[in-house]
Amino acid sequence: MRQKLLTMLAMQDSMNTKVHPEWITQNYEWYRAVWIECGELMDHQGYKWWKKQVPDSEQVKLEIIDIWHFGMSAMFSDHADQEAIADSILAEWEGIESEGMDVHAATEALSTWCLLNKGFSAVRFWQLMDAAELDFETLYVAYVGKNVLNFFRQDNGYKDGSYIKEWDGREDNEHLVELSASLDSESSDFRDELYNALQARYQSLCG
Repeated sequence: MRQKLLTMLAMQDSMNTKVHPEWITQNYEWYRAVWIECGELMDHQGYKWWKKQVPDSEQVKLEIIDIWHFGMSAMFSDHADQEAIADSILAEWEGIESEGMDVHAATEALSTWCLLNKGFSAVRFWQLMDAAELDFETLYVAYVGKNVLNFFRQDNGYKDGSYIKEWDGREDNEHLVELSASLDSESSDFRDELYNALQARYQSLCG
């Protein structure tokens, strides 16, 4: 788990650096992005008792993954060293209990913590994952996949409009899921292997 946390932290740092080379010192309000994402999550979970709503659990999980992007970014404000951040997260997660919260309560607990402390709580995030039945391995694979795809798109002309999003009748997201499942997520080179697999397929189908 520690190595996977380090991988994700390094990837988030790289992504944020694309936006601003000195992003850590810019004091962006990452906590604000987290609680707004929490609001979007609530829409997918459903909270309107005055109308029929069916929770969209897959979209809820995708929102949690988006929250994780901002949450990791917020933790760099306290610990610039990625190993220290990973160790801090693991320490907070050790022996953690769910407190029996449902998705609504866990989402509110996380957003409340962020607003009161203007930061991010790894404990509250884990409890939200638990409430939504999202395990760490799924979080890791989905996070790495989304990060890799974002970089891949940029490297292949997304910004200038030359990128082809549909390959052989299927969107790139579908190819991403298929290729992710075919690789060993336990590999320390999982990120690079996934990127290379995307590149190879893209060139064979769209080159």
